[in-house]
Amino acid sequence: MIPQLIRPRRFADPRGWFCETYNQTALAALGILDVFVQDNHSLSISRRTVRGLHCQLPPHAQAKLVRCVRGAIFDVVVDLRRESPTFGRWVGATLSEAEGEQLYVPVGFGHGFMTLTDHAEVQYKCSDFYAPECESGVIWNDSAIAIEWPLEPGMEAVISDKDQILPGLQDFSGHFDYDGTPLVALEI
Repeated sequence: MIPQLIRPRRFADPRGWFCETYNQTALAALGILDVFVQDNHSLSISRRTVRGLHCQLPPHAQAKLVRCVRGAIFDVVVDLRRESPTFGRWVGATLSEAEGEQLYVPVGFGHGFMTLTDHAEVQYKCSDFYAPECESGVIWNDSAIAIEWPLEPGMEAVISDKDQILPGLQDFSGHFDYDGTPLVALEI
């Protein structure tokens, strides 16, 4: 399974709009068969806040379905499946309140985002419960991955102490099975 950008259909009228943010049958038609068991919601006060790159290792690995419900974020996934020919490569997309895009992050990929606006809120579904003993990740600015974060010259990211000490890709000790499907560009 690979990351996918999903655009739920919005039905608009003079009052505003309506959309389904989760439909198991519609996701299954896209090949997404995960059963989501936990919802998370974060608020980042400042623009340029980075959260990630996070993953949860087996036996409690998580797939995620991510959306930005307030403001906008630059959302990134990194292939962490060691046997994958695209190990260490990344793809990213802007998710915004205005457009309602969602990003599916399968098991085996690190996930992180940078806020593009102040007071950005992100909600995401997880396919397994949070298990602190399985928590892992890779440092957000590892030169081996070379994510092109949207930081203006002279600006610094806002990062938690916990995320600043994540290992580099070379020292990532997790193992995810490779399913034979390499990472490809998101259909934007």
